[in-house]
Amino acid sequence: MQNMQITDFGTTSKGEAAKLYTMKNASGMEVAVTDYGAALVKVIVPDKNGNPCDVVCGYDDVKGYEDRGLFLGATVGRNANRIGGASFTINGVTYELEKNDNGNNLHSGTDFFNQRLWKVKETGDCFITFQLDSPDGDQGYPGNVQIEVTYTLTEDNAVKISYHAVPDADTILNMTNHSYFNMAGHDSGDICEQKVWLDADAYTRADSESIPTGEIVPVEGTPMDFRTKKPLGRDIDADYEAIRFGGGYDHNWVLNNHGKFAKVAEMSSDKTGITMEVYTDLPGIQIYSGNFIVEAQGKGGAVYHKRQACCFETQYFPDAVNKENFEGPICKKEETYETTTMYKFV
Repeated sequence: MQNMQITDFGTTSKGEAAKLYTMKNASGMEVAVTDYGAALVKVIVPDKNGNPCDVVCGYDDVKGYEDRGLFLGATVGRNANRIGGASFTINGVTYELEKNDNGNNLHSGTDFFNQRLWKVKETGDCFITFQLDSPDGDQGYPGNVQIEVTYTLTEDNAVKISYHAVPDADTILNMTNHSYFNMAGHDSGDICEQKVWLDADAYTRADSESIPTGEIVPVEGTPMDFRTKKPLGRDIDADYEAIRFGGGYDHNWVLNNHGKFAKVAEMSSDKTGITMEVYTDLPGIQIYSGNFIVEAQGKGGAVYHKRQACCFETQYFPDAVNKENFEGPICKKEETYETTTMYKFV
């Protein structure tokens, strides 16, 4: 049985025809991705009553992804998150990036990977591989690199996202997926009652511009402690420096997986009975509680508001290239960049 359906997803302002690729498994789970930005558009899972529930925010067609911000479902690269001062040095050469976030660089500048049409390299019933050629100097980064992102829908209700690249010069590679999740449904309202667990004993302290100071701060006794599962909103407005700076949660946690592919986070809704487990081999995860969503027009007529969804962005730590004590995101010439993150629904 052919499980991959390919449909039109609209036309970009450049006249490019985008496609939507929809996969279904035997358990009734459905995942849709588009070649525009290699973005995750839908994740539909059965709730506790067997009814379909779409748990990611998105747009109805390519124009939404082209015209609106927020990075809904986006594949982010070459470097996710922030680089302080929008510059870094490799092998004695300093590279200047676009200053698109208070003098810093966010998600590699405004020539975003998620606003480009990716090639489709390969498809199967329940997987698709997108490919993007990023030339030397692209976004300010050195080296030519062909980047591949593979989405796989498993039979045990997981979305597996695998990244692969081999640069021809030393460069930064730190990819992530920027999906916004709501376990009660993308159009169901705020997520403050939904429960979150993180396997992290510490987080990276950041300044008021969200650039890490280099300090690793224990979560013990702070609003940043999710080692025991708790409602996301319990401490989201606490009088605590990190919370004040972020307007809620928008921080990187130091994971306890020690570079191994392991379960690192959970999010669940009592209303639907849906729980998402997050697995990764990366050292950090950015939890963003949608603090700055304002009247965003989404798919199916939905309007997204503040704290209506949460991102679980697996990554190397923000500004890691400029912090000696952070595991570095530099991928050496001819070395393979390979990493996998999985969102599993139980």
